[in-house]
Amino acid sequence: MLDYDEEAGRYDTSRGGEPRAAAAAQAVLDLVPPGARDLLDIACGTGIVTRRFPSARAGLRVTGVDLSASMTRRAAARLPGAVVRADSRQLPFGNARFDATVSVWLLHLQSGPDDVRALVKECARVLRPGGVYVTTVDKAASHNVGSDIDAVLSARPRSPVRDAAADVVACAAEHGLVPAGQAVFRGHGQGRSPRRTIADLRRGWFVTLPPGSPLADAFAARLTALPDQDRPRPDPVFHLRAFRKPPAPGSRGTAAHTDGSVCHRLG
Repeated sequence: MLDYDEEAGRYDTSRGGEPRAAAAAQAVLDLVPPGARDLLDIACGTGIVTRRFPSARAGLRVTGVDLSASMTRRAAARLPGAVVRADSRQLPFGNARFDATVSVWLLHLQSGPDDVRALVKECARVLRPGGVYVTTVDKAASHNVGSDIDAVLSARPRSPVRDAAADVVACAAEHGLVPAGQAVFRGHGQGRSPRRTIADLRRGWFVTLPPGSPLADAFAARLTALPDQDRPRPDPVFHLRAFRKPPAPGSRGTAAHTDGSVCHRLG
């Protein structure tokens, strides 16, 4: 597991920078009801995506939450007074506080199903009736673009998948959330080259290949043998799911997608 306090300084540049942030923010907003006024971005990281929400939609107020002290400091510099350091499984907000809750690239990092359920429960708890929860699903699968790098890595031991779409749908249903749309977006600048993949392997990106282990060294050797060591392979395509908290009986609630439509945002 990566240390996100250590990652903070290079997080943006190593993950596509502003182009990826712009694609992610727009895809999320495609699923957030136009009438939403308060949005909570959980695991906001450096705030590179979070700050785009209010700039892209007038009248939208944002709050960012992250557990990493280094990430929180960077996000707070971008969003003064709007970032809180907290555990996403125990959010420091009252019930029904936000019109939208967002967790991008977070569920896959949880240590087990109980943590996923706790996180989704909190997202539902702080959501107002009629509001929408938006999250990425199938994160690891998104990085498999059918390249020669993927062919090498296919033999590595697999980690448990915490954010499988079907499991997230079931977990959301446990907490009263119903499907409210889907979207996809491109991870600009995240296409892997063999040399970059080896560097990621050496710093612990792949949980089941501990840096310095004989197995990690064997995979590094196979990656070194690939051609075009510095040529990035295709970018990943990430998947978002939205879930709506039904309004109370007799209440109009907040308008949201309810037809399960897919929003394609790959530009």
